[in-house]
Amino acid sequence: MFGSIGFTELILILVIVLIIFGAGKLPQLGEGLGKAIKGFKKSVHEADAIEAEAQAQMTTAPQGQSMPVPPQSAAAPQPVDASTIEQPAASVPPPSKA
Repeated sequence: MFGSIGFTELILILVIVLIIFGAGKLPQLGEGLGKAIKGFKKSVHEADAIEAEAQAQMTTAPQGQSMPVPPQSAAAPQPVDASTIEQPAASVPPPSKA
């Protein structure tokens, strides 16, 4: 699990963490780490479930038909005609010939 990290290295890391965070913070640190690992595993499980569901839909769909496209939630912006856009007036008058 830890590769080439041995028992003495783990003890050294634990001592350094104990010095940095103190004995009072270790339960909070462990709780936060546990919640983070649990959330990560939940996300991985949900992603696997979504992928399996997509694979199941791909195998059950007839080959002649394509997958239905879900409707867009927002209306697409309409193109604007260039003649209807007002051009800003020039604020600097053209140079006069002297």
